[in-house]
Amino acid sequence: MDHHNISLITTLATGFGLALIFGFAAEKIKLPALVGYLFAGILIGPATPGFVADTHIASQLSEIGVMLLMFGVGLHFSIADLMSVRRIALPGAVVQMSLATLLGMALAHWGWGWGIGAALVFGLCLSCASTVVLLKALEARNAVDSMNGRIAIGWLVVEDLVTVLVLVLLPPMAHLLEGGTNGAAPAGNIWITIGQTLLSVGAFIALMLLAGKRVLPWILLQVARTGSRELFTLSVIAAAISIAWGASELFSVSFALGAFFAGMVMRESKFSHRAAEESLPLRDAFSVLFFVSVGMLFDPMVMVQKPLEVLAVVGIIVAGKGIAAAALVLIFRYPMNTALTVAASLAQIGEFSFILGGLGVSLGILPQEGMSLILAGALVSIALNPFIFTAIRPVTAWVLKNSEIARRHECRDDVLAELPQTTEERYLSGQVVLVGFGRVGKRIASALDERGLPYVVVEQNRERVEDLRQSGKAAVYGNAVEPDVLAQAHIQHAAMLLVATPDLIGISQMVDVAKRLNPLIEVVLRTHSEDEMNFLRQEKMGTVFFGEEELARSIMDHVLKRFEPQAA
Repeated sequence: MDHHNISLITTLATGFGLALIFGFAAEKIKLPALVGYLFAGILIGPATPGFVADTHIASQLSEIGVMLLMFGVGLHFSIADLMSVRRIALPGAVVQMSLATLLGMALAHWGWGWGIGAALVFGLCLSCASTVVLLKALEARNAVDSMNGRIAIGWLVVEDLVTVLVLVLLPPMAHLLEGGTNGAAPAGNIWITIGQTLLSVGAFIALMLLAGKRVLPWILLQVARTGSRELFTLSVIAAAISIAWGASELFSVSFALGAFFAGMVMRESKFSHRAAEESLPLRDAFSVLFFVSVGMLFDPMVMVQKPLEVLAVVGIIVAGKGIAAAALVLIFRYPMNTALTVAASLAQIGEFSFILGGLGVSLGILPQEGMSLILAGALVSIALNPFIFTAIRPVTAWVLKNSEIARRHECRDDVLAELPQTTEERYLSGQVVLVGFGRVGKRIASALDERGLPYVVVEQNRERVEDLRQSGKAAVYGNAVEPDVLAQAHIQHAAMLLVATPDLIGISQMVDVAKRLNPLIEVVLRTHSEDEMNFLRQEKMGTVFFGEEELARSIMDHVLKRFEPQAA
């Protein structure tokens, strides 16, 4: 059999097989599996001896991987989640990306003598962190739904949106940026080209929002009614890839943007959760191939030949971005733990950097050396990221112990950290102290309002506290684990401590402080994990409600009432 006839199978077999081996090895040594996938690509790439996979086929497979990655981002993109942290995520992400881009540009232009265009693309690649790596890190620490996790995810969503805009504008600006690189005069009609591109993008977005929001959910409904699982999965994948391809062919929009909006529109359907679940295996598989194909582009000799350049890139990614992000979060008057969590979240680069760098190389703007440096920076920063997250707690403790400025920051007066002097007496004695104002907390508060029962909300999200204060509610900003925060909520005179947040880190300390300040207080806790429920009940923390247990009990109550004997 001709070798060229089996190159696809060979590329898939070696790519998946080596990705499995090295991904497993990476997880075993507490590194993200993504590092293993990149290493697998390096081994079958042209820069290393031995077997070389078909780079053309790998490139096409990676395009599908990009589409499905972006489709997944769109499918999970929530405007509501972003708006809940908009006051810190929007300005923070834009300022931090600008600073990181300028640092990367300065290094490439004045340090290495690159043209402005190449330096700009290089700086942009260093400015955007990996959503995949962040979510894995937060999931490993059960912190996705925590306040710090929501801020970090919201921050990265803004970065993703900015990067998508850059991906749209880069092709029409390629001639101008090449002019900056090669010294040629930029085209006189560059702004016309950019305007046409933006009009095409606008037309595509309008079509998706006006027609797509109605058509796609309707198609999913019709397919779901057939009861065929494989047809439903096929409809989801076909929609993602077809819309991405159609956007490219009809509107000259990138595959990435087309797939992103396909996911966003599909999220409007009541089958969005099923769509995400059914398409996940295929999305994961092609995402692996994307990272393998990226690894094939990497020349490992850059680590030996240009160690100082690699070190400088890693310095910008880890230290430059981290310090800038932490400083911005502190300026917004969030605690140091939040600042260091956001800094750790951004101290790496990943899939968007690869997509943007690959586009820059294909357009002739970014030199191949730049792509190798980006990949080297990604490998090192992703490998370091778990250790950076682990260091957050001890570094916070050390800084607070040794820095008077840090202690003053943590303890400084904040109008949101204590109840106003005009707070009514009924909120200061016999009230419910409600910790957390997320989806569950809001429903509890609504039920308390209906019955006229007083409560004080304790919440780590400043924006939520500001909104509650503006609506006349009693609310305190801070972490309820801290004794001072509970004291400001007047826990010593409260009737009940009701913890409605899924983030149970420090719950033992919180309950201990509450009972020390008020020995007679009743404690009510929520949990969505059976292990957590058993632990909390075993430790006699208070009354514990487990989501699935309560749901099953409510359903059975309804069923039993329906079938109970009727009175004669």
